[in-house]
Amino acid sequence: MANWLEHSVQIEVEAPMDLVWSLWSDLEQMPRWMKWIESVRVLEENPELSKWKLASTGFEFTWLSRITKLIPEQIIQWESVDGLPNRGAVRFYDLKGRSVVRLTIAYSVPGWLGKIMDNLFLGRVVESTVKADLERFRDYIGALQASGIDA
Repeated sequence: MANWLEHSVQIEVEAPMDLVWSLWSDLEQMPRWMKWIESVRVLEENPELSKWKLASTGFEFTWLSRITKLIPEQIIQWESVDGLPNRGAVRFYDLKGRSVVRLTIAYSVPGWLGKIMDNLFLGRVVESTVKADLERFRDYIGALQASGIDA
């Protein structure tokens, strides 16, 4: 039996919505700011599907993910259809020249892992990693703007 854990983190970014959206909606760019995401490949034959690889010291997970809802400059929602069970959404809020990005992820933790690791500890690790990812995104987009490079 598995338990689902969910975490939400948000960050305000000093960037216009069109730039924020262009980066997040290009899923293959996510490894640039998401520490544990080693690669994302959108499938040419079905752009709603993407193959993800998460890797860190000593472990690796892969999954196939499907976009379940996409509203430009508002939301990208997904769920895994194979591999590591997960689902979530990235929501975007336009503050006229600034943007808020809110990332919610949920993942299934196998019962055996719950017995080995305290879910509260695992939750703190995941939440702090996601928060750091959003901070890296903020820094990444800031560096892009400072260099004058378009996304």
